[in-house]
Amino acid sequence: MTWVLPDELWRRIMEIGIESKTLDHKSLCCLSITCRRLHRLAGDDTLWSPLLLSDFPLDVNYTSSSTSNGIFKSLYQIRYARGREQKRLAHRRAVLRIESEIAERSRKIQEIEHHSFEEKEKLNKAVSELVNLRRIRQASVALNVWQPEIIRGRQRQIVQQSSVPIEFRVNSLEMELNLCKQQIAGFDKALRIEKRRLNAAKEELASVKYHPLRDFGSSSFQPNDCRTRPKKLKHTSKASRD
Repeated sequence: MTWVLPDELWRRIMEIGIESKTLDHKSLCCLSITCRRLHRLAGDDTLWSPLLLSDFPLDVNYTSSSTSNGIFKSLYQIRYARGREQKRLAHRRAVLRIESEIAERSRKIQEIEHHSFEEKEKLNKAVSELVNLRRIRQASVALNVWQPEIIRGRQRQIVQQSSVPIEFRVNSLEMELNLCKQQIAGFDKALRIEKRRLNAAKEELASVKYHPLRDFGSSSFQPNDCRTRPKKLKHTSKASRD
């Protein structure tokens, strides 16, 4: 029980806990709400002064010779509230940054899908024209060898209206088909990459929202951690296959 030990011994126990880093500000606050005696002892400047100097060393310009008892606890509360607000603002900036990235990824995906759709339309038109040109070439051959049973009136009209040599146009369309296929393959690859990045950004946003008080302003926070993990897993799985 608390009244068995004198105040000096309780104070020394708490000082040893603070010096050994086993007693932090949260534990000290928990002690202060257990009873009135520990509440009085836990608010002493000799306890809060080292905590203030260790947790916020850059912002403290006070010494332990202050006449007002409890000033260090008040300073710690003010600095802690300021740090909590800074973390909240940093968390908000991180959320906005990731949401902006998600919007940009979504826009790029829509743009790639639009370009891919246009290339597929060009591919279909080129295939249709190539089929017609092959029919024209067949009709032209039929006209040259006098095979009226193969010739139709529409084919004759197409052959007569064709101003560009058929072989040249066929070669041009075949090159265009190959180019369209390459473009579509490139768009499909870019689409897969952007979707992977979009999913990674969504996972990062979920992680950031799950940890609202993480120190996002420190160098230890790496927003691309979730993006590098799949690559490592893929590399290890590939190595295990070998």
